[in-house]
Amino acid sequence: MAVAEAMYRRALEGEEKAWGPEHTSTLGTVNNLGVLYKDQGKMAEAEAMYRRALEGKEKAWGPEHTSTLDTVNNLGLLYADQGKMAEAEAMYRRALEGYEKAWGPEHTSTLNTVNNLGLLYADQGKKGDAEARDRRSLEGHGKAGGPEHTSTLDTVNNLGNLYADQGKMAEAEA
Repeated sequence: MAVAEAMYRRALEGEEKAWGPEHTSTLGTVNNLGVLYKDQGKMAEAEAMYRRALEGKEKAWGPEHTSTLDTVNNLGLLYADQGKMAEAEAMYRRALEGYEKAWGPEHTSTLNTVNNLGLLYADQGKKGDAEARDRRSLEGHGKAGGPEHTSTLDTVNNLGNLYADQGKMAEAEA
């Protein structure tokens, strides 16, 4: 990962010189650095990169552009990993609303955010809300990719975990 970080830093430095710190290509690299830092467990650095990317994308493209929403969703993932449930939910809800407007309720990016929200609700003990999100995600991913697609199977697994947590062992096993 050190090599990846060095490459992103090199790209970022070059893009900032060539295009400036608020160019959309520069902001894409900033977002990618956020992803890398999150994966490395550098949560403060990740948040700083995501916040910078989000602010720039909102200025360049607006708050409802899908690239802006991708960064919003990334912030949701970061907050969820940190246990900041209210912040994560706010980011997921914003991303979900925007994706539904931009791509519709059955687009895979929309469904991925539905899935993220379902996982968050399960972590919060909101089992009914989690199940509703998981079922929506399962139905949509099943239509989009088929019953054997990895996104469909991930959602099946999430629903199984939810049922096991509720003591519904027959449903979990199925």
